[in-house]
Amino acid sequence: MSERRVTMRRMRPAIKPGLIAVWRNRDTVQIGIDPRRAIALTGMRGAAALLGLLDGSRDLAQVLAIAGELGIPAEAADRVIALLVAGGALHDFPASAYRAMPHGLRTRLAPELATAALAHGDGDGGARVLARRRGACVRVEGMSRVGLCVASLLTASGIGVVISTGWPPGSGTGPGVSPAAGAPPPAGAASPAGAGRRPDLVILADTHRRELPELLRRDRVPHLAAAASEAIGVVGPLVLPGTACLRCLDLTRAERDPAWPLILAQLTGGGADPPACDTVLAVAVAAQAAAQALAFVDRPASASAVTNGTLELVLPDWRWRRRTWPPHDRCGCGRRSTL
Repeated sequence: MSERRVTMRRMRPAIKPGLIAVWRNRDTVQIGIDPRRAIALTGMRGAAALLGLLDGSRDLAQVLAIAGELGIPAEAADRVIALLVAGGALHDFPASAYRAMPHGLRTRLAPELATAALAHGDGDGGARVLARRRGACVRVEGMSRVGLCVASLLTASGIGVVISTGWPPGSGTGPGVSPAAGAPPPAGAASPAGAGRRPDLVILADTHRRELPELLRRDRVPHLAAAASEAIGVVGPLVLPGTACLRCLDLTRAERDPAWPLILAQLTGGGADPPACDTVLAVAVAAQAAAQALAFVDRPASASAVTNGTLELVLPDWRWRRRTWPPHDRCGCGRRSTL
């Protein structure tokens, strides 16, 4: 028996959450609505009852046994399940991951699991992604609207420890920004569980100061910049050992504009007050930053959009555009060893 067949025998087959079954005709069932996710199976008229068994409450042997009692031959049921697995519509129900979570947390993170399973094509119901997020520590530096919203989004997305720094104690989510739906407001300071822990990622929200990014770069701590001002949002770069850092960007800007170092020095105390960053722009930038942070936590290689580059949104345009920033020859960060 092949390794794939052995793996299937051990699974608890379940149609992936987020997909629903609809009938195209009496003989053809479609799992999922959007054609970019959906698959269709013909010859299902006599096997419709099988779909109701694919909820993760039974292992494969139990599914096949009950299907037989319903008059569906084991061979036919096994074939349908194999096709659903191959089409990405079926996964192995993450029963152990669910059991390890309190009911409330499991309910809150169910959409995260469903999305991860569909977006990445995982066959484990998003269990691996959930484990990576629950084990991750992300520090958000900055008390701007963007920083506050990023922290809420990461908390709602299942990041185990979100450390918020630079916020007044008791500030909650700050003025003008509500937490993401279903997300508890981030704490105003590091929680005891995260205090002193080396973060897996630091998000620098709306900061022109270069002291902290330089320290993070020296310590080889991955960090992601995110900012919104002058009706422009910028997410990136994601700085990893060997990739372009914020100093690379400054050196490139200085080549194009010799006055940039002088301008940057005048920005260390902060930007304009009030900033030209409305609620929608702040949330858009925060969502993009959170998406890139989660991509890095879930699958580090998938955060390539902000590696050696930035994603930029210039209002009133609605399109994010990528700008490439290669490591600068005079910086030397690209020659440093990798993690």
